[in-house]
Amino acid sequence: MTPAFTHLALHVRDLEACLAFYRDYCGMKVVHERNDANAERGARVVWLAEPGKEKDFIIVMLPGGPGRDQAEGDFSHLGFALESKDAVDAIAARAEAAGCLVWAPRQEAYPVGYYCGLRDPDGNFVEFSYGQPLGPGAEGAES
Repeated sequence: MTPAFTHLALHVRDLEACLAFYRDYCGMKVVHERNDANAERGARVVWLAEPGKEKDFIIVMLPGGPGRDQAEGDFSHLGFALESKDAVDAIAARAEAAGCLVWAPRQEAYPVGYYCGLRDPDGNFVEFSYGQPLGPGAEGAES
């Protein structure tokens, strides 16, 4: 059997701020929430998913993380595809007004496409792209 990538778990400094970020910018919703009796101090566990993909991939968030001070040149990130360049520009404008834009919109050669980057409340970079060979916009992408 080939393993299936089902989730990513993140311990975050401010759980509520991170939940709001991933809801407001990424369109994710809470699909499961509990207090883990086996964890130290009964930690709250929250699962987030893209609507309609709840059984495909989730982000698990837990409180108590140290946060991440990701350097500008560190391109580690979570990636989200959007339906158009205009949608990338709109996310970038919202993020700039909120003070969390780290990569202004830019066009790169295939397979990178058009993208911008935000910093989530925990310090992780989150990319929003159009025209990569996966997700929305992939249909017209070159190979």
